[in-house]
Amino acid sequence: MKTSRTSPLLRTTALLALAISLALAGCGGGEAPEGDAKAAETAGKDGKPEEKKAEAVPVEVAEVAKRPISASYAGTANLEAPVEAQVVAKTSGVMLQLLAEEGDMVKAGQVLARIDPDRPRLEMERARATLRKLENNYRRSQELLASKLVSAEASDQIRYDLEAARAAYDMTQLELSYTNIVAPIDGVIATRNAKPGNLIQLNSSLFRIVDISRLEAVLNVPERDLATMKPGLAVRMLADAMPGRVFEGSIDRVSPVVDGGSGTFRVVTKFKGGEGLRPGMFGRIEVVYDSRTDALTVPRQALLEDAGETAVYAVRDSKAVRVPIEVGYLSGELAEVRKGLKEGEQVVTAGKITLRDGATVEVLNPAAGAVEAAKVADVAETPAR
Repeated sequence: MKTSRTSPLLRTTALLALAISLALAGCGGGEAPEGDAKAAETAGKDGKPEEKKAEAVPVEVAEVAKRPISASYAGTANLEAPVEAQVVAKTSGVMLQLLAEEGDMVKAGQVLARIDPDRPRLEMERARATLRKLENNYRRSQELLASKLVSAEASDQIRYDLEAARAAYDMTQLELSYTNIVAPIDGVIATRNAKPGNLIQLNSSLFRIVDISRLEAVLNVPERDLATMKPGLAVRMLADAMPGRVFEGSIDRVSPVVDGGSGTFRVVTKFKGGEGLRPGMFGRIEVVYDSRTDALTVPRQALLEDAGETAVYAVRDSKAVRVPIEVGYLSGELAEVRKGLKEGEQVVTAGKITLRDGATVEVLNPAAGAVEAAKVADVAETPAR
């Protein structure tokens, strides 16, 4: 059997080809690698790679402008009716007639219901008969006393009985009048607790009448605002039941005592009733205690709160610059700027969460910035109607 062996000539040829390829690679010959080609494409004219530009952050802005602003305290409270009355039965009996229902407006003295008057009327007739009898007896006793036919003591006794009979008669008249249930005040009937045919007991509650011509709301204000709350200050209220409407009122009275447990004091505000306001409604109340007509302001949504410092992002040369500011009054959607910004500058209102100091920004509303800010001012300073 023959064993095949590699020819010395073939081995020599292979080694020579390997040496030639290594030499070409060391001298830079051949086609450049793909990575080197990309680096060459991105190189500048001086042969150095160009730096990649940072992407601009899209933001919305508003203009720093002078607008009216007011200082106020805001709180919530339920409306209450300071004047209301429980109408109770002053006599007992069966209700014969119901003359008013819930929701009816009534006047003081108006008859709301009637109780069966037969028994009180009979009692009154009996008392009247007794009174007439005693009046005649007293008249005869006076004639006899003048003739000295009766003693003065006997005549005085008849006089005392006559006075008692008159009082009893007046009492029966009063009991008869109680069968007409009347309204003690002007107002609206809030509740009715009886029906015709019911047996009415003495002192049972029949109606509740509420005077809605004037309503009150009580605020519990922190003691730090004690010096700013004065009777007569203007008050604005928004009622959740009637969105979009602003109701005007004023402070009626301020408690001079601070509650030691809560650290608050009572401020009673008053509002004119009607126009849809009802007792029990929930209101968001703002007490305006100072105002400025020409304050430098920004929208409150532009403010940044960080470690007790208030700042904004101002747009300068297409970059976001973090600017610490000193804030004055806060009112609605506006904040007063006392230090840090100038009129006409633009501040970021939307998109500030992803911003960093010095970041490049793209303003999405350059022409609408001032318009949006003006809308904010209009909302914050809309006069109460």
